[in-house]
Formats: sequence, structure tokens, C-alpha cells
Amino acid sequence: MNMPRILQIGSLSGSPNADQEIARRYQVLEYWKASDPIRFLRDEAQDIEVVATSAMTGCTAAIIDALPRLRAIVSWGVGFDSIDVDRARARGVVVSNTPDVLNDCVADLAWALLLGCARQIAWGDRNIRAHRWTERAAGLPLAPRVHHKKLGVVGLGRIGEAIAQRGRGFDMEVGYHNRNPRRDVSHRYFDSLVELATWSDFLVVATVGGSSTRHLVNEPVLRALGPAGIVVNIARGTVIDEAALVSLLSQGLVGGAALDVFEHEPQVPEALKHMDNVVLMPHVGSATIETRRAMLDLVLDNLQSFFSTGKLLTPI
Repeated sequence: MNMPRILQIGSLSGSPNADQEIARRYQVLEYWKASDPIRFLRDEAQDIEVVATSAMTGCTAAIIDALPRLRAIVSWGVGFDSIDVDRARARGVVVSNTPDVLNDCVADLAWALLLGCARQIAWGDRNIRAHRWTERAAGLPLAPRVHHKKLGVVGLGRIGEAIAQRGRGFDMEVGYHNRNPRRDVSHRYFDSLVELATWSDFLVVATVGGSSTRHLVNEPVLRALGPAGIVVNIARGTVIDEAALVSLLSQGLVGGAALDVFEHEPQVPEALKHMDNVVLMPHVGSATIETRRAMLDLVLDNLQSFFSTGKLLTPI
């Protein structure tokens, strides 16, 4: 029996054996290996109805327009700012992502970053490894406590709510900023992000990426957070004005930063690498064995559903 053909934009290397599992079920055109992508689409992919991609590799308007029979884009990951959704909709192409299955692991990492920055875990670890214990941990200052503090969440969606729930476990007051208040939660709503930052001890960024939120956390917001405040970002690097953050951190006008994402990934500002009040991770919020398996399973289920019913299970 002939297997359906799909175009895969990039390797799903973040999920072990993902490419092999997809290839066992479908005839895969490996776009990322094409030496001449435009010619490859013209000569090999004109009959393609389904694209498989990820939140990292996305799908551009140029690719969408080059596929006259395209009907669906199935993406691995929750973010879709790298996919030209407007162009897809204009063409009648449906798009899916992998929501919910990664909420808890991303929220866990947000809290690991928050605690790691507040309690100076990375700094302490470096001092121990450098045999500097006897120097009062090389000047390691007293850290702020986390429990009973104020937690501000930027974007109270699925992941933001999971982060807020964990804050309740630390007996924290929780506030949030959305475009609109939610009526199904008791957390305090701030219609001004500057006011939320002023109120917060810890500001966790969990909103969507893309042009609508670019530099949403800007210099005024960061100044409002202040020299005792810590900002955590597990959303998209573009949400924070990275240059402003580096400048304010270097001046002591922001207390600390814990970042899993960066504005120009994989490039990370050199200044951040040398700051003891900064914790850095390489965009790995969903990188657990269980979550990556669940994400791959949902991609496979979306592909199977579309080829069998013409519908996606988790359309955006």
C-alpha cells in the first residue's frame, strides 16, 4: 500500500527517533536537506497536501505559496509565530500545534529558573567547582526568599496558569496581565504591564511570541520591576527587549534574570554570560522524555487524523 506523501520542513531532532517514526508512516520529502529549496518545491512537491514542521523551523508564506495543493500544516510545539498563519488562512490551509501536553514541564522549568536565580544556585555551583567555599562563596550575598512574595505572570494561558498554580504552592500572591481579564480565575488582574511589574517581586513571561508581543516587556516595564525584581522568560525571546534588559542588569536596575529563550537564538549576549545574577538555559522548556514523546504522538495523531478524516485534532 502506498504511503501518503508529506513535506517535512526540518528535522524534529528535539524528539528522539521522531524523523524515523514519521518516515515509517509516510513518504517524507526532506526539505531541510534540499540544496536548492525553491527548485525542490517546484520539481518534487507540487502534489503535497500536508506539511510537517516545528515551532522552531516554522513554515513561511513562500513555502505555502509554492505548494498549490497544500491543505494542512502540522507543527511540533505549542508556539506558531514562526508559521505564517495569516497566509495559511488566506489559502484555506489549516494549522495544528501540540498544546497542553507540554504545559507542566514548561511551568516546571520556569520555576526551576526562578528558584535558581533567586537562590543563586548557578552562582553557588560555580563557586563550589572553583574550590572557593572558604571565601564566603566568593562574596555570595544573602538571597531573597521566594515564598510569600508576589508573582506576576505575563500571559495567563495554559502555561501561565500552570506557573501560577505552582506559585500558590509557595503561598505567593499571584497577579497577571492579559489583553483581557479572565473570569475563571481568582488571581489579581492588571490591565497595565508596568503596574504588574511594579507590584511583582518575580515577573514570569509566558505569553505568545510574534509581532503582537515583540518587546512587550520593554525598558519601562523592566525599570518598574526594579533592582530587587527578577524576570523569568520561558515564552519567546522577542517578548523582552533584550538590549534594555542587558543594560538595566549591568546598572543594577533589575535584580536578576532567568532566561530559557533569547531574542536572536542561538546567539546570546556575551554580557549575560558573565553576570552572576543571571541564569541561562538553551530553550529546553519542553525537553523531558515524557513531554517530547507526547508531543510527537500528537503530531502523528494529527497527521493520521487529517489523512483519514480531513480534520486536525488540535487546530490553532
